[in-house]
Amino acid sequence: MQFLSFSIILSLASHFLSAIADQTPFHQPITDNNNMPSLADLLTIESSASIFYSYARELALSEFLSEPASFSETSGRARNGLTLLVPTNKAVMALARKPHQGPSPKDNDEDITISEEEFYKKSKDNVQRWVEAHIIPTSPLTYPAPTTTYDTLLHGKSVTLTSSSGDGQGNEDWQRVTIDDGIRILSMKQASNGVLYLIDGTISVDS
Repeated sequence: MQFLSFSIILSLASHFLSAIADQTPFHQPITDNNNMPSLADLLTIESSASIFYSYARELALSEFLSEPASFSETSGRARNGLTLLVPTNKAVMALARKPHQGPSPKDNDEDITISEEEFYKKSKDNVQRWVEAHIIPTSPLTYPAPTTTYDTLLHGKSVTLTSSSGDGQGNEDWQRVTIDDGIRILSMKQASNGVLYLIDGTISVDS
């Protein structure tokens, strides 16, 4: 069994889950309207998704949440902006293992002892993978029926959007879309550098 004091684990978990306040809901193609808030601005005021942002802001990639939609060619980021799939706090708290914990250890890994430094690095790597799985490096998205697949920033991980033509699901296209295994989009908001979707589930880091 990995040996770390309970206080260390609590300290690391607390570090990653230090919540801040954020905001969300809507969408349109990216424009040159400099008065629009950035994705980082929207996250800062969306209190129902503060846990996601508390994880994301620990990473170097968080700088892209504030940058203009036209990223540099060398950055590897889409020039049309980003699409964020942002889980609610409720969705994150419902996870059996939180993002910094990663997947359950395999049976043959349970007896491995790691240092505090190694544990911290592994936790940060887990967070990096989890956040990347919730970012699509293009915006805006389209939803041609019945399904559309988009790659995320996490290498080898894609998400599938399923569009339904059912009545009573709202007038906007995004209101008729589910992600992967039935994750629903609760709201959408356009930013100067992309689109933010608030979702009622979390994206698995598995391919």
